Amino acid sequence: MTIPTNVIKNRKILLAVTGSIAIYKTLELIREFVKAGADVKVVMSQSAKKFIAPLTFETLTTHQVLDDTNESWANEHNHIQITQWADIMIIAPATANTIAKLAHGIADNILLQSALAFRGVKILAPSANTNMLQNPLTQANLKILKAANYTLIETQTKELACKTVGDGAMAEPLTIFYRTCRELLKEEFWEHRRVVVTGGGTIEKIDEVRYISNFSSGKMASALAMALYMRGADVMLIATKFADTLPADIERIKVESSQEMHVALVGTIASEDIQCAKKRPYLFMAAAVSDYVAEFVQNTKLKKENLGDTWRLNLKKNIDILSSIDKKGITAIGFKAEMDKEKAKENAKKMLQQKELDAVCLNVLQNASSFGSDDNEIEFITHEKVVHIPKNDKLNIAFAILCNAKELQE
Repeated sequence: MTIPTNVIKNRKILLAVTGSIAIYKTLELIREFVKAGADVKVVMSQSAKKFIAPLTFETLTTHQVLDDTNESWANEHNHIQITQWADIMIIAPATANTIAKLAHGIADNILLQSALAFRGVKILAPSANTNMLQNPLTQANLKILKAANYTLIETQTKELACKTVGDGAMAEPLTIFYRTCRELLKEEFWEHRRVVVTGGGTIEKIDEVRYISNFSSGKMASALAMALYMRGADVMLIATKFADTLPADIERIKVESSQEMHVALVGTIASEDIQCAKKRPYLFMAAAVSDYVAEFVQNTKLKKENLGDTWRLNLKKNIDILSSIDKKGITAIGFKAEMDKEKAKENAKKMLQQKELDAVCLNVLQNASSFGSDDNEIEFITHEKVVHIPKNDKLNIAFAILCNAKELQE
């Protein structure tokens, strides 16, 4: 799943870089921000310039880098004006030295002065040797910064520059990118709201090597989970397939059969997180659950010489997950794929009534090739109205679905 070029269009990001070998990852982070439509400016410490020249950052951002040698009060190129310009500030990589100085309000370089002057959300992505990171003083400094409303992004355990394996590597650029998008795009309505999303086509076994399934790619469910994450929701994605680029912060349960999906969904809905949630939870049932399953599943491989020239496979009607689960206290939205254009809306409205849903997202398919595409077109159908969501990439479709879903409780 690719991120649309306009997801954070015209948002202003101040990116601070310190003297760590992880600085090379920041170049990729800038590329992600620029591709997503953001405007990026960079402030560098003197030690950071030992690793990468300012010209590299200026080429990627098309803005002059701010450092200790070029601050000007004749224009906006100074640590006060640049922080007033920015919507968010990110320090990546942040060395143990910078972390210590930030925690104690020391401002002996322009990067630290900028951090002290910036009043908005600050994201901190540490990078340090394992021993330096785990030193009690560094851990205490991180706690101070967390209490001071810094958003901390956890380090990784991997081979470090010192050739040892341990915790201390800076988070991957995509992780920092997603967290930044979440901070920029979150809405009070969705923030900390528990949301369950199901996705993908279920896999129903016939024997140990054969199964019944469908062409559902799970892309719409992954796009919904991504959009919900960026809006600030606490997301649980229960699916047979996941997009490779989903944020690690999105909880997920991998299932195959409709039975596994049913068990996972019932357990999740019955959990204390859902039942005792302060905000009314949501369920987006985007999974393509098989209508029929094999009547007798074999625990071995069926031999074709035993089956003969024709094989009659007995099927039985499958459980209707959406009808069977307890939706009390949950805003439930179903998804319906139709190929009959004439009766599509009528069938969607029947689903709305019969399964006691708050809304149905209707997707009218052209043919089998419609599955797995990167875009979609939806009719958002409630008991009161039908809203057409024009064809767009699936993440933007997901954001539009959330706008309409929010109105169900407003």
